Amino acid sequence: MGRKLDPTNKVKRGPGKKAKKQQGAETELVKFIDDGDYCALYYFTLKIHTMVFNKKHFVFLTASLWLVGKSISCLFLLPIERAAKKEKKLKETMGLESDDDDDDDDEDDDVEGEQKSDADTDEEDTVQANIDEMDRFRLPGAEESEKEGVLPLDLKTIHQRIKDNIDVLCNFSTKREEGKERAEYISLLKKDLCTYYSYNTFLIEKLIDLFPLSELVDFLEANEIQRPVTIRTNTLKTRRRDLAQALINRGVNLDPLGKWSKVGLVIYDSSVPVGATPEYLSGQYMLQGASSFLPVMALSPQEGELVLDMSSAPGGKTTYIAQLMRNTGVIVANDANAERLKSVVGNIHRLGVTNTVVCNYDGRQFPKVMGGFDRVLLDAPCSGTGVIAKDPAVKTSKDDADIHRSAHLQKELILSAIDSVNAESPSGGYLVYCTCSIMVEENEWVVDYALKKRNVKLVPTGLDFGKEGFTRFKERRFHPTLKLSRRFYPHSHNMDGFFVAKLKKFSNVIPTAPAGKGNTFSYKSILTFTTICPSAGKMANVKPKGKKDSPAGPKKAKIAKMDGETVKGAKAKKPTVKTAEETKASKADKKDGSRFEKKQGKNRNTPMKANKRLGKNKFRKLKNMLEKQEID
Repeated sequence: MGRKLDPTNKVKRGPGKKAKKQQGAETELVKFIDDGDYCALYYFTLKIHTMVFNKKHFVFLTASLWLVGKSISCLFLLPIERAAKKEKKLKETMGLESDDDDDDDDEDDDVEGEQKSDADTDEEDTVQANIDEMDRFRLPGAEESEKEGVLPLDLKTIHQRIKDNIDVLCNFSTKREEGKERAEYISLLKKDLCTYYSYNTFLIEKLIDLFPLSELVDFLEANEIQRPVTIRTNTLKTRRRDLAQALINRGVNLDPLGKWSKVGLVIYDSSVPVGATPEYLSGQYMLQGASSFLPVMALSPQEGELVLDMSSAPGGKTTYIAQLMRNTGVIVANDANAERLKSVVGNIHRLGVTNTVVCNYDGRQFPKVMGGFDRVLLDAPCSGTGVIAKDPAVKTSKDDADIHRSAHLQKELILSAIDSVNAESPSGGYLVYCTCSIMVEENEWVVDYALKKRNVKLVPTGLDFGKEGFTRFKERRFHPTLKLSRRFYPHSHNMDGFFVAKLKKFSNVIPTAPAGKGNTFSYKSILTFTTICPSAGKMANVKPKGKKDSPAGPKKAKIAKMDGETVKGAKAKKPTVKTAEETKASKADKKDGSRFEKKQGKNRNTPMKANKRLGKNKFRKLKNMLEKQEID
């Protein structure tokens, strides 16, 4: 049938195909391994081979593997290391080394080790110094600046240079380049910021004065990003929960605006136009920036009050006031631009507001129209430096004249708004002043001016977030209560730049300038000032010549004569004894008086000469002096 298997006769079989392919590995391995090492390696390999197939001793496999790895790591040495090792073994076997030689070798090894360690530390120091030199920011030279003017701009390089420059300026004492001043770094930073962010030099200088350098780039970056779209729920027609559910059903992704607002919603994206939904057209919400909520919340109008919105267009704040008042009381919505009032009327009708009167007057003349308001909201026209994300043209279109022109208009408007408030109102007497600007000239400076000119004081706005207003800025010092005002920035609060201040009027009396500080200057007042003002210096001793009706000479003589008469009348009984010095002084006075009377008699018929001489120098100086005192 077939050959039977004899288990006692084991036939030796040759290597398989896999073993044939791997021939030669043992010959190559022998070249790198000594005899003793090879034996040890063979022993451990054999041990592992037996343990793998012995289930009882499989636990010791990991220990054997660790020993094999350690032996293998010792085997693969560099040729120089192997030669040194063999030489050391030969010396030990031959007994050529003595104890003294060992000590010397140890010392030599120590010296060499010290030298190597010193060399390593020097190399490490040089490497570290080279890295520091490479990382240290250096100002570009004249040639590099010329090349930048000719070659096309690399915005990535400029952006990196801005970061490095700010890092140096924030740690100027440790990271600055030797021989370079701070002004050079600042000038380079201004140039790079103007180039990278497309601002004019004036606005960049203003922002550098306003923000710390570490915060400046964050503000500029925030202006490059559009603010999120926000809407305000009209509680006269719906609730925020119902409105949010209706908009979500239409494919609008939204969230509540924040804990500080109970009617605001922020919209991230929408599959339908937000300004054309049925909910919008029916007046359930108003498209309004988050920063526009703040002044109305600070005003906090009460039901049944008389409220004025001096600059009401396009009507977002006016309708918010109406919904807080629940359509009670009266709101006067005024704006100087008749065209913009059309949007106010449209929003009032769409949102269902019924307690508002719309009028078109210049805000500076409004106290002549009507007054006695419980609360007034003044959203003053400004330069728009807080809404650069909406209007990028502000970056290059504004200069110093525009800022001061806006500030002058705002000062006139805030005085008119204060005059429109009734200080005796039982529930009000408040004014909220706000702008969409971050300039100090348009915010703290204007409010500080109003505190000096009217009987008002600053009170808390009621807003629990935002940064405090400035009480000092550069060389200016403002009223300490200006810290109650609030500033909002795009990079800090994710809304447009805004300023809010709340004032309370405590008296309807308009303070007037003290007597003697008027703007009208007469010849008589200037002469009186020169005779009684001790701070006028030498000008106080000047006596005009040739003035016929001048009160200085005759009036002085008359007063002196009257004084003399009273002295004679009161002390007629007591004889007066004059000393030699008094007699000399009286004679000198008589001589001066006679000279003055003679000159006055000579120039009596030529008053024009005296007017010309006084008008050229003395009158001008005295006029300027009075103006300075009035300003102080």
